[in-house]
Formats: sequence, C-alpha cells, structure tokens
Amino acid sequence: MRRFENRVVLISAGGGGIGRGIALRLAAEGGTVAIWDRDPTMLHEASDEAASRGFSLATLEIDMTDSEAIPVAVEKLVAEHGRIDVLVNNVGGSLHTPFKFLEQSDEDWSRVLDANINTAVRLTRAVVPHMISAGYGRIVNTGSKAGRYGSLFAGANYVAAKGAVQAFTLQIAQEFGPHGITCNAVCPGAILTPRLEGLLAERQTPEERERVVQSIPMRRHGQIEDVAAAIAYLASEEASFVTGVSLDVNGGQSMAL
Repeated sequence: MRRFENRVVLISAGGGGIGRGIALRLAAEGGTVAIWDRDPTMLHEASDEAASRGFSLATLEIDMTDSEAIPVAVEKLVAEHGRIDVLVNNVGGSLHTPFKFLEQSDEDWSRVLDANINTAVRLTRAVVPHMISAGYGRIVNTGSKAGRYGSLFAGANYVAAKGAVQAFTLQIAQEFGPHGITCNAVCPGAILTPRLEGLLAERQTPEERERVVQSIPMRRHGQIEDVAAAIAYLASEEASFVTGVSLDVNGGQSMAL
C-alpha cells in the first residue's frame, strides 16, 4: 500500500519504541516522515533502520516540553515541505514514577501530565492552523488502555494523563471537523517495547505476568506493529469519516460497548 504518498507526516517521540514503528510503517507507505525526539542516539538508530529498508526519515532533536521550541520547529518544517498533513502525538509514559497513589508527589504528577497531555496540546496548537489553511488534516494521539480502564502497573498520574489525552481528542475532533481535520486516539494495552519490558520486570513477577497474558483473549502481549497498523489506518484516507474515536488495541483484554 502507498496510502501516504504526497503526505507530510510529523511524529513526536519517534526515535524509538512505538514512535519508531509508526514512522517506519508510514514511510514504507510512501509518506514524507519527520520524527522528533530528545534522544539523538535513538534518532540516529531510527534513521539507519529506515535507510536499511530503502527509505529515509527527517529527524530533529528537540525537547517536546519546551514550549518555545515547538512553534519554531513547526514553522521550519512547514517552510521545508509546504504543509503538515498528519500529526501523531506520541510523547508520553509513566516516567517510572511510583505506582501507589499515596507515594506520588506533586512533582510526579506535574512531570507525567506535562509529558503526556501538555506536549500534545503544544504541538497540536502549532500544527492545526496549517491544517486549517490546507482544509485537511489527520491527528492521531497515543492514548492508553490505562486511560480507559485503569492500570495494573502504571500509577494514577499516568492513568489521569492518558484519560486527559482521550478527552482532548474528542474536543479537537468536534472543533476542527468542519475544517476537514479528523482527530482520533489509539489506546494500546501492554505493548512489548523495551521500556515496558523494564517496567514489568520491576513491578510484576513472572507468575503475575503469565496470569496477565492468560487474561488476554488473544493470549499474547501486543507488538509495536499492532499499534503502527492501527495508526496507519486512522491517519489514512480510508478513515476520512472516522473522528473522535478512542480505538482499543489490547487484544481484547478490556472491552466496552
């Protein structure tokens, strides 16, 4: 499939894990893909992996919590490519703050909320005017199973932050739909990225992990490619009448009507 030919795609936190998987998937489908990340090593590795597959990624080292740097970087990207058709807000994580609510400090809450919801707000605010001018846009936010159903290993601050991402998605979809812009969220369950592997090793025994796997109807944890495929759909023309959706990608571990 070549669903993203002649499309310019921006992915935040695109250097590794799920972000890199999304970038590789959309670039393989013909997209002009820019990935932003604060880790230069991961950006370099992502670029090398793309090159090994026969395509390229534009990279930028940037701190997504820097409110002044974001609009400058967006304007530069638009100047280079003329537009931004697809935005994937992928920054986030529990930042390994304590799991138990009473052990979480105000600083733990501020850091996790800033990383998960405020980064999406800042980047969306900078990109949406260009989508309005074009009369077209696809915004996909990375939510979480945690934000819809709670979590067994990430704390209340992360659950609240991802819930906010999903609520933000609804309002952006409603407000900017008349301008040809869709906004959806993908809500992964436990996806086996290196970061999650480390967190699970810290907080669950092998027996507990096996019980979790047995609670998933598909009897496996998710893979990065599962999330990338879902985001590719929502960012494509095929999803032109899909907006305001929080799409669960959790193997059926949690279901809702």
